[in-house]
Amino acid sequence: MMALPAAVGPWLAGPRSAELLFPILALPVLGLLLAPLLGARGARLLALSSLSVGLALALACAVALVAADAPLVYALGGWTAPLGVELRLDGPAALMLVLTAALLLLIGLHAAGEFNVRVMGRRATLAFWMLLLGVWAGLNGLYLGRDLFNLYVAIEVLTFSAVPMVCLKGHAEQFGAAFRYLLFALLGSALYLLGAGLMLGVHGTLDIAQIRAALDAAATPPGGTANAVREATLAAVALMSTGLLAKTALMPLHLWLPPAHGGAPAPASAVLSALVVKGSFFLLFRLWLDLIPDLPALNVGLLLGGLGVFAILLGNLMALMQARLKLLVAYSTLAQLGYLFLLFPLASGTSGGTAATAALMQVVSHALAKASLFLIAGRILAAFGHDRLGELNGFGRVMPLTLLVILAAGLALVGLPPSGGYLVKSLYGGAAAELGAWWWRPALELGGLLSAAYLARILAVAVRPESVSVTASARGHAVTAPLRGLVVPALLAGCALFLGLVPPALFSLMDVARPGMGSAAAVAAVMQSALTPAGFWNSAGPAMAVALLIVLFLGAGESAWGRRVAVVGRGLAGLEAWLRQWRTAGALLLCLLLIQGWATVA
Repeated sequence: MMALPAAVGPWLAGPRSAELLFPILALPVLGLLLAPLLGARGARLLALSSLSVGLALALACAVALVAADAPLVYALGGWTAPLGVELRLDGPAALMLVLTAALLLLIGLHAAGEFNVRVMGRRATLAFWMLLLGVWAGLNGLYLGRDLFNLYVAIEVLTFSAVPMVCLKGHAEQFGAAFRYLLFALLGSALYLLGAGLMLGVHGTLDIAQIRAALDAAATPPGGTANAVREATLAAVALMSTGLLAKTALMPLHLWLPPAHGGAPAPASAVLSALVVKGSFFLLFRLWLDLIPDLPALNVGLLLGGLGVFAILLGNLMALMQARLKLLVAYSTLAQLGYLFLLFPLASGTSGGTAATAALMQVVSHALAKASLFLIAGRILAAFGHDRLGELNGFGRVMPLTLLVILAAGLALVGLPPSGGYLVKSLYGGAAAELGAWWWRPALELGGLLSAAYLARILAVAVRPESVSVTASARGHAVTAPLRGLVVPALLAGCALFLGLVPPALFSLMDVARPGMGSAAAVAAVMQSALTPAGFWNSAGPAMAVALLIVLFLGAGESAWGRRVAVVGRGLAGLEAWLRQWRTAGALLLCLLLIQGWATVA
């Protein structure tokens, strides 16, 4: 465990430090209630001020957690579970609190230039800052909650704050995308609530710790009643998990995400991709790793891991074929979400801690890199009036610093050392090697190569001789675009690219109340081998070769690329479009529910 600074006060390291959990949960809710009274300008100031205070509180909670070396638990009103509501902070929750507050603050600072009264009007400006506070409140409730119904309330607050972000500009296609998002999210919520109701009927409580204790007690000695309780519990978890998969947009349950990202304002897309879809995954993390006592014995890990591999491959291939930059980044998000679900087949035995560390590192790395890319996509859209790659030839010559930020964020997604993506691939690879499950490793490597391919496509467009539309825009807004709009994306991309250089001792925060994770040791071992010439070349060489092939393939121009993709990828695009139809998505949701129920109970 990392040592605390000597300046840490006795109260912060004392038994009352758990009282920090209430203000960090109440602060965004209070801000959300006050914002309408202050108007659009006041709401912006209130949101940014609250996020600044919230980041300080999140850091203080992390320091207090390390000082206690045990979970921080706070009972609201002094009433403990199951009668009262308890807030509980462990290592993963502390990591997510800090990440969320920092990202929302940075995205808010970047969005302040777009979402103000002069540009967006009073209504849209007030709505954005209120929704940003609502997203923050829902996420904090997810991280600190331990009661399944309170977690349902938190994820609904998150959903109803995220959906309106999609249609803030008021265009018809944005309302359609938001409606699809809302309906599918509500379908997921209904399944989650059914599972929670079943859990209450079986155990008489919805507190995760009490349910886990009851399952542990029922397992010894085994018997007919114990087996019935276990099967009913697993059926409830299967219901809740299927609903959360729909909210996470794991392929093939992704019908709402591409259209939502395609029309949403860039700051809204950054929030959705970096944080909102991670909230439902974090709840899955809690359900399977904290609630089920013998996850390795279940078949569900293979199912979720297989869906993750499907998302990695199809998401990256679809990203490679997109004609618009924002849609390319959106399909890249679908692919990157697939890496999170490799946790479940690898979370067994001694490799469980390594896989959990890899999943949390993927949450952090992807959030940083993808928020940066969506903000940059918004900057390009504002500069040229569109984001169609076929008409952006030479945009990197006009905006070289913007291209540099794209390169930094893209390399983090590809997984070159010392990026967070490299840590994720290496940690997952180590966990797979410990289990002898070699078949997960090719998916990791192929995912990195496909990411290098779509990054090379963007770079090829950027450095090609300037098109007429880019040259015309270069005389106007693109050249004079203020550099302050690059500060936040550059900072986020730099953090994602150099995440592996963070002192390994800082990663021990994830180990608090998570026995056996060994995050600091695992990260240190990975980076020790990565920073050697041989280690760097083994990782970077294949990606560089793929990137070179794509650049050569694109030598004839974007129009030739479109013709070749039309021939090669017509069937793949048709499959993906079929998966995003309502009837298909509904049928797949039902099938996944049945398969997951069988896999867990059988």
